Amino acid sequence: MQLFISTSRPLSVLTALLTGTFTVTAQFSGTTPIGREVAMPRHLQDGEEFQISLPQLVKHGRDLFTAVWTEQEGGGRPLTKGTGAPLADPTQPLVFPRNFARLSDPEANSCAGCHAQPFGIAGGGADIVANVFVLRQRFDFLTFDPFDKLPTKGSADEIGRPVIQQTAANSRATLGMWGAGYIEMLARQITRDLQAIRDATAPGESSTLAAKGIAHGTTLHRADGTWHTSQIDGLPAASLGTSGTTPPSLDIRPFHQAGRVVSIREFSNNAFNHHHGIQSTERFGVNTDPDGDGFVNELTRADVTAVSVFQATMQVPGRVIPNNPDLERAVLVGEQRFQAVGCATCHVPALPLDNQGWIYTEPNPYNPPANLRPGEAPTLSVDLTDDKLPTPRLRPIKSETGRGQRGERSEREAIIYVPAFTDLKLHDICADASDPNIEPLDMQQPNGSMGFFAGNRKFITKKLWGCANEPPFFHHGQFATMRQAILAHAGQALASRQAYQSLSIDEQAAVIEFLKTLQVLPPGTRHLVCDENYQPKQWPPAQE
Repeated sequence: MQLFISTSRPLSVLTALLTGTFTVTAQFSGTTPIGREVAMPRHLQDGEEFQISLPQLVKHGRDLFTAVWTEQEGGGRPLTKGTGAPLADPTQPLVFPRNFARLSDPEANSCAGCHAQPFGIAGGGADIVANVFVLRQRFDFLTFDPFDKLPTKGSADEIGRPVIQQTAANSRATLGMWGAGYIEMLARQITRDLQAIRDATAPGESSTLAAKGIAHGTTLHRADGTWHTSQIDGLPAASLGTSGTTPPSLDIRPFHQAGRVVSIREFSNNAFNHHHGIQSTERFGVNTDPDGDGFVNELTRADVTAVSVFQATMQVPGRVIPNNPDLERAVLVGEQRFQAVGCATCHVPALPLDNQGWIYTEPNPYNPPANLRPGEAPTLSVDLTDDKLPTPRLRPIKSETGRGQRGERSEREAIIYVPAFTDLKLHDICADASDPNIEPLDMQQPNGSMGFFAGNRKFITKKLWGCANEPPFFHHGQFATMRQAILAHAGQALASRQAYQSLSIDEQAAVIEFLKTLQVLPPGTRHLVCDENYQPKQWPPAQE
């Protein structure tokens, strides 16, 4: 394995400022490690991801996730934005003291710097101090300088208007990647099913879109071959785009709280460049240096596969239910009321993975361009139920359908039920235009467009597994309690919120007590349902 480092002749800072170019050159030729300060002394060569064991691949991915990147291995991006586009003003490169900008990025040394709660688990969530400022990466370096009029440099947006902290971006809570492989595979299967319905809809016909019991509205295939998508429900704009007779993709995009990203891999390619200035070869090309830092091949294809597999194989959350009769009764009542008031309509308690959907593969067949796609490399497969992976894990179950004509037992196909409490749909959960929960920018629309500045009201139904010990709450992370988050629901969730408010005080408290059981469990816990001592617990309790 080899660390790729450019050894091009260094340019002085003065020359860089005069010419509008800047190169950070390696301090070492690569012939000796003595004195080097790098987070990843070795990178996987493309193809090596198929030659090492699964534990080794996961460990390498974890090492990448926890790496504290330095400028001696390509950390930082002097001449490019977090979007990958050139700086608006290349005469002011992002080098010290402009190399880190908490508000407009790069703003983190490592992925684990923001993803590490609870229990310090790499890949988890974070406090509000680690909120990510979504879409501020389109600025060079936010200064809020009122005299700086250059769009997207430091103070003005794409149309030249001055921005303030509250309008420059969407402040979002950092989420945990618990069970991310199962979530991605659910999204793939739903996309597959919706596309099959679409493809079977002849010109002049309409079809109801539904998958895994989740309704997604109606698609209309007009007689002239064009498509009408306004009646499709819960999908982002990028999945509804259609031109001429080209159908909408209907992709489920389960990552980002506004449903913008298809896969863990796309998420990782974005984040490494955006947050750390580490650029992958599949996104930026082999032996290229678009950010002008003097380094090429900062993240190999095999590296991105490893860090994606690390996240995909993270443990799943479970439940903690104390051995206290009063609390047990409250939890039972709370589960029932959660269903009765309609919360489970969107926060679906479990979705089924069938057809061996727990065999996670890289790459995702629905990856967009600039991310590895099928045919560009061999497929790597990982069984998410493998005993060598972190626990707890989900397991497939089989259920009897009865006996055949000759008396033999027949069984259904094995299924894994993923208890994430989500439908993976976008919902408008905001009230009128004055609702402070509306985001100022819509990441589904082209940057700088009217739709972009119209704001965002739609969010993927939050996965509630693990929610209880991963505060703060809501998409912006500004609520310290789950009760505040419940009472903030409006729009399509208004009826359920009002039904919750109509419950007695004790019943409302019981719902909270139920939600408090949905927890990330300490590393190594083997059972999904535990008592307060993390010993296995039967739930619901046996009837006497």
